[in-house]
Amino acid sequence: MESGRIGVSEERIRRLAAFYSCGDNALIEALCAIAREHRGQHWWDEYRGILTPGFLDIAELEHHATYMRSVQSVSLPGIFQTEDYARAVFSGSIPRLPHDEIEVRVEHRMRRQAIFDRETPPPIVAVIHEAALRMRFGGRKVARAQLERLLEVAEWPTVTLRVVPFTNEDFIEVTPPVLYAGGVVPQLDTVQVDTPFGGRYLHAEADLQSYRELLDIAEGGSLGAEDSRQLIRHIAREL
Repeated sequence: MESGRIGVSEERIRRLAAFYSCGDNALIEALCAIAREHRGQHWWDEYRGILTPGFLDIAELEHHATYMRSVQSVSLPGIFQTEDYARAVFSGSIPRLPHDEIEVRVEHRMRRQAIFDRETPPPIVAVIHEAALRMRFGGRKVARAQLERLLEVAEWPTVTLRVVPFTNEDFIEVTPPVLYAGGVVPQLDTVQVDTPFGGRYLHAEADLQSYRELLDIAEGGSLGAEDSRQLIRHIAREL
């Protein structure tokens, strides 16, 4: 069941809830709503057996999120990346990837951005360290186009971009990419921590609280939205 190969029916969820005396109706209904979704009905199911399960998991996590928070120290959020930037990132993967697999990964990453085409996209606060803005994945031209894309994204009503500048003296944590996805109910909140060898998914309240604190500190040490945009423009002009 946890691998996604075997579904859990709505009826079974209700039986399990009754067996364990779970009286949280909001949680039960949220789980039942997920159970009613049929395997194969979402776009990411097209990649089952082609990409590793982690790619399907992140797409599903973003799809169900009611809000998102993220922090990036070295690279930029995948859902904001340009095609050329994403291709450069995947081309630098270790071990090296075949060309065809790189192209499939790039296609999948671009399709994840469709969540912003919805009538009510999930709000996201993305904290990005200045170091990530200055990385030149793919060369100067690709990096400049990526920063221009970020400036475009920053104008979207549900997106807030915040930059932690090099001059900051408080937020010194060097962390792998972190995505906090709010669930329909708090019990379904999930943290995804990206690593070079796959993503880790955390659900325990103690872990969630730790990452909420990390994100709070990162946001507190970042520039305001307008100052962040000005810094991005400045870096883009330097390229």
